[in-house]
Amino acid sequence: MKQRTLLITLTGPDRPGVTSRLFSTLASFPVNVVDVEQVVIRGRLVLGVLVMYAGGPPTGTGGTIGAMWAAVERVAEDLGMEVELATGTDTKEKRRRGRLHVTVLGNPMQPAALAGIAGRIAAAGANIDRIERLAHLPVTCIELEVSGADPLALRTALAAEAVLQQVDVAVQRSGLLRRSKRLIVMDVDSTLIQGEVIELLAGHAGCMDEVEKITSAAMRGELDFAASLRERVALLEGLSADVFERVREEVVLTPGARTLVRTLKRLDYRFAIVSGGFTQITDALVEDLGIDYSAANTLEVVNGKLTGRVVGEIVDRPGKARALERFARQAGIPISQTVAIGDGANDLDMIAAAGLGIAFNAKPVLRQAADAAVNVPYLDTILYLLGISREEVEAADAEDGLTPPATGSPLH
Repeated sequence: MKQRTLLITLTGPDRPGVTSRLFSTLASFPVNVVDVEQVVIRGRLVLGVLVMYAGGPPTGTGGTIGAMWAAVERVAEDLGMEVELATGTDTKEKRRRGRLHVTVLGNPMQPAALAGIAGRIAAAGANIDRIERLAHLPVTCIELEVSGADPLALRTALAAEAVLQQVDVAVQRSGLLRRSKRLIVMDVDSTLIQGEVIELLAGHAGCMDEVEKITSAAMRGELDFAASLRERVALLEGLSADVFERVREEVVLTPGARTLVRTLKRLDYRFAIVSGGFTQITDALVEDLGIDYSAANTLEVVNGKLTGRVVGEIVDRPGKARALERFARQAGIPISQTVAIGDGANDLDMIAAAGLGIAFNAKPVLRQAADAAVNVPYLDTILYLLGISREEVEAADAEDGLTPPATGSPLH
């Protein structure tokens, strides 16, 4: 006998017992549950149930299925809800190619932005299968599950729309890879921390302006990083090594940095930092945050004074990529399951080598090369690109006895 389907959609005020009441009613009839989806938005429930049964369409009031139809309508009436019923004969969901996660970050999120993103998805011949909010404050993050799109073509189209709408958009393939254990490798200056350590040192040496100009040109990719580093470090010659303690006290973490590290460590991620800065500062960050791996340059100190030279091989653009590969080997994690986060031209090779490269408030040269770009000042928004919601983070923090932030505030 031909198998038919009945899609039941209940809409109305959310309250305890709605789902139980509907399924208790369905349990009295010869149907099998094929699919269930439920969402609550501002206290309003939308519950969809797809059931399968044998026989003809449930028209009229006679017959078993006709009785089920009437029973469901009575349930909706009793609950003060609306019900919609639709029949069909195709019980197999067609799995479209190119299933993707599209993550949209806005601060604020305007309707025009979502209209533009949805329009680009439709123009690509793709379909939005599901939409979920991952965060509302201090930034809004909406995630769309999309099928039927070519990843590269859709990423290009949405990147252009993101610029027009002033939002951030990331496109990632769905599947087990997104949920698997990963290694996070992060730049330090202007990424994990606010500002540049060498500029803090230069402030104590009285050469801030000159160092800032060289740093900016290097981060834009206009100067060779190794040569620019030697030039800047030479200006620090004669500075007392006591300056390191003062600079460590001046370092300020980027908002959300502790939340990012704490949350990913809970999920058994490994965390690494790789820096064109200096071990005299990064070693303290490693201890403070519980970082697993680190690589940075070391300033030479003789008789308590900086010599204006760097000891050993410089951690430059290729060196950062080599560090990522080394950390992945040590952690036993494939390169495809690594995430690299940076802000300047010195991070280009590392971003290219990682499974997912993220530009964080980055220079244009890096934004164009990265898989995703984040341009809000909260480092924990990286969690949303990994499918982790703010509500999940807050719940985990509460279980550990951490004080939740005030409404609308960034996470700690």
